[in-house]
Amino acid sequence: MAKITFIGLGNMGGPMASNLVKAGHEVTVFDLSKDAVAALVSEGAKTADTAHEAASGAECVITMLPAGQHVEAVYLGDDGLLAKLPAGTLVIDSSTIAPETARGVAEVARAKDIPFLDAPVSGGVGGAKAGTLTFICGGSEEAFNRAKPILDAMGKNIFHAGDHGSGQVAKICNNMLLAILMSGTSEALALGVKNGLDPAVLSEIMKQSSGGNWALNVYNPWPGVMEGVPASRNYEGGFLVNLMTKDLGLAFDNAVKNQASIPMGSLARNLFQLHAGQGNGNLDFSSIQRLYKPE
Repeated sequence: MAKITFIGLGNMGGPMASNLVKAGHEVTVFDLSKDAVAALVSEGAKTADTAHEAASGAECVITMLPAGQHVEAVYLGDDGLLAKLPAGTLVIDSSTIAPETARGVAEVARAKDIPFLDAPVSGGVGGAKAGTLTFICGGSEEAFNRAKPILDAMGKNIFHAGDHGSGQVAKICNNMLLAILMSGTSEALALGVKNGLDPAVLSEIMKQSSGGNWALNVYNPWPGVMEGVPASRNYEGGFLVNLMTKDLGLAFDNAVKNQASIPMGSLARNLFQLHAGQGNGNLDFSSIQRLYKPE
């Protein structure tokens, strides 16, 4: 069992930290939300007044933060964690950020002999709660091997994508595809309903046909079709539209830098930006259904 510090207890980070506690690790948590911290303390975690205090004596530090600027603020500079952590401390960042940001943090960590992994996740809040997340790791083989027993407490599929930044590249590719699939699924369901089809029946037909995909199988966007998903609780919780829009922006920026063509990804980005601009940014990303089915 390891002594772990977990920073960032949002919709994903909270359940992830909880699973580490359940696995028997000694977990110290830090977040700006007092309620989020209190929830983990009630499960057996420890806490501290600052991120530095929380990380003191840790064998491993894990962060799950909203965006690249937050990751840089936590780790870099004279007041960042990397300036204080002792050599050999394993650092895992599970935020979804630009690959170049991950590489920049990794470079500073390497100079201080601190093994660093960018390890973004896939699987949503449901996967975070169930401990079945997919971790997509970028970094050295040695750091990956050290991290895997810890990640196993939070995830089902643990991949080593390659060197620093590779985890982020794979993640933004995955989320771009996810946004395309969710947009297309919502569009198809709306067309069927317009023609008088039952959305639940149509979903079953498409699940068993060539249009089957993750959105239909486990995350149906039409309200009332599937229990336990955000669409059936007014799109509350889950993976926010604002975060999907951010990830699509990362994919777009990366495509520009690499002269890659992403016409479908660009369209998905525009659709989610439009949806966010209509006041839906804090709803689950499956609420893109509302573009085709206004309520």
